[in-house]
Amino acid sequence: MDRTLAADLARLPDLLDATRRVAVEALATLDERAVVPAAPKAAEPEPLPEQGDGTESALAAFRARWEPRLSASAGPRYLGFVTGGATPAALAGDWLTAAHDQNSNSSMDGAGQDLERETVGWLRELFGLSEVHTGTFVSGATMSNTTGLAIAREWLGERLGVSPAEDGAAALGPVRVLSGAPHSSIAKALAFLGLGRSSLVRVPTLPGREAVDPAALDRALADTPGPAVVVANAGTVNTVDFDDLPAIAALRARHDFWLHTDAAFGAFAALSPEHAHLTEGLDASDSVCVDLHKWLNVPYDSAVQFTRRRDLQARVFQNAAAYLGPLGEHPDLVHLTPENSHRLRALAAWFTLRAYGRQGHREIVERNIAGARALGAALEEDPAFTLLAPVRLNVVCFTLAGAPDPRLGARLTALREAVSTEVFVTPTVYEGTAGLRAAFSNWRTTQADVRRAAHALRTAAREIA
Repeated sequence: MDRTLAADLARLPDLLDATRRVAVEALATLDERAVVPAAPKAAEPEPLPEQGDGTESALAAFRARWEPRLSASAGPRYLGFVTGGATPAALAGDWLTAAHDQNSNSSMDGAGQDLERETVGWLRELFGLSEVHTGTFVSGATMSNTTGLAIAREWLGERLGVSPAEDGAAALGPVRVLSGAPHSSIAKALAFLGLGRSSLVRVPTLPGREAVDPAALDRALADTPGPAVVVANAGTVNTVDFDDLPAIAALRARHDFWLHTDAAFGAFAALSPEHAHLTEGLDASDSVCVDLHKWLNVPYDSAVQFTRRRDLQARVFQNAAAYLGPLGEHPDLVHLTPENSHRLRALAAWFTLRAYGRQGHREIVERNIAGARALGAALEEDPAFTLLAPVRLNVVCFTLAGAPDPRLGARLTALREAVSTEVFVTPTVYEGTAGLRAAFSNWRTTQADVRRAAHALRTAAREIA
């Protein structure tokens, strides 16, 4: 064994304790650290060491060279994208995931698969899905959407008497994928799956909304020769708008289509009695995407996909090798996603669900929704700002007030950069107007953080006016 490696093995408990102290300090100072540090000049890459000098030295180098440049994305005022943190239990589960280092894809070493299936069952219950849905962990919403659409592709083949998994996507001929306000990952998935970005057809949405117009979808399906795919939204990224899922599902009485629902973070509305109606009809979907490193507050990278047609899923992703587990009625996980290697992502989710239960995660969801409403109200009462859409759930979509201004984009960039040490928000465009988004999904965020974020935004708006 390499001499330095052997020395680290002998000191492993001390090294883990030193790492624990660095992690504890990083988490304890989230409130004081700049949310996004001022970007220093990019450092020149260092050469690969010929002879390493051990974990302790690497830890010191990390703290000096990289840690000061990391954002406080685990903290309560990182409101960009839709980014959760890691609850204490999820963090513990993730640490143990690395410690046990399981590749949980095979029944030949089956505890990981059993743990994942139990966790998927808990999540299915959390989101109000019936047992007809089976699920598997994947790396994020993009891979979840891709997996769901890959199953949809095979369903199209089933309807047409071919198998894209065997014969290639070209065997399908032209394909139409209909959606009102699809997330960018949908087009990416279609490109990856060989269906092509041009197969995505945008259907008109309701006036002033991002929700698809069911009547327009009905007409579009009537104009579509043969079977189609519909991508519904349970929470759009800009304004958290929800398609009318029961109305869309009812269209299957007249049209033949696969219903995939992108519920990356909107599925968590099911936890709140006030908002659970938004997810009614989710169970009617043929496949569902839910991202877990958003509102479940587990570390990156973690998501889950559900489907009613595990048989088609296995047809797409089956992998035949002597060292892999069987396909069978309950196929090993290796046969259900693009990944042969599959870390035990489920453990962090299992820990946080086991530790806090439905009620604990409901409290996070409802506190985040209250935070979004409070920030929206604070900005709405300030003449410097205009809300671009109502605060429907956990996202505030806003812009600077005033007449149309060709410099609006530059002013918003200046605003975003001016507040970045206090609060991080991301740019967007909504109905042709440049804006900013503040998305609440971190378990740490409180009303005090909302007030701090609102104060920073309002102060900066006055300064750049």
